[in-house]
Amino acid sequence: MKKLVVILLLFITANTVGQTNQELLKHYEAYYKQMKQQGDVQGVINGLTHLAVLEPNQARKDTLALIYMSEGMHVQALNTVGIENNAADSEIAIEVKAVSLKALNETERALVFFEKLFNRNPNVSVAYELAESYLQTNQLEKAKTYADYGAENSTDKMGKTFYESQQPYQVPLKAAFMYLQGLITFNQDKTANIDAAASILEEAIKLAPNFNLARLSKNAILNQKPKPKED
Repeated sequence: MKKLVVILLLFITANTVGQTNQELLKHYEAYYKQMKQQGDVQGVINGLTHLAVLEPNQARKDTLALIYMSEGMHVQALNTVGIENNAADSEIAIEVKAVSLKALNETERALVFFEKLFNRNPNVSVAYELAESYLQTNQLEKAKTYADYGAENSTDKMGKTFYESQQPYQVPLKAAFMYLQGLITFNQDKTANIDAAASILEEAIKLAPNFNLARLSKNAILNQKPKPKED
């Protein structure tokens, strides 16, 4: 008899917990939907976090990590999806790892994931990240490969925003790739390639007269020229 009572109590408890979980799921699904409608990012994060705890699945984790990344919360994004290179990673997870690692100055580790992104879906946006990252790590041949790809495949409608000045500005993406090509050329030989690099940067400026960073870089490179000897 006692065994029967215990079994009944366990059954009732399990049934009650199951109903409670379902009720919580419905509540947080409605909450998550409402927060999205209101554009409340923190509310969306809270809702997704509760849903991921109540009913874990990879798609929810990936979405949560993407939101963290979009909000500049890169440590939280990586804590959500991890930094391991998993063959089963979704494209979202790979993007989160690439962008967040680069934002945290883990450029070498980020390159692994940018390469995976490009292999899955070659495009100029990822090519720019690869070219810039390989330039930063002084892997100039690889940087040139992706900069050349981007310059050849950019269209007139594509743009790139820069933030180094007080007021962000946009230039044609082709000009942005030419800017990288100029820097790569200079770094390949900082003595012999000064004029060639400056010429490429000048072409980028002609394409985008507002390209402040290209102008600053061109002037800095020309300043590397040896000064004429005074008589």
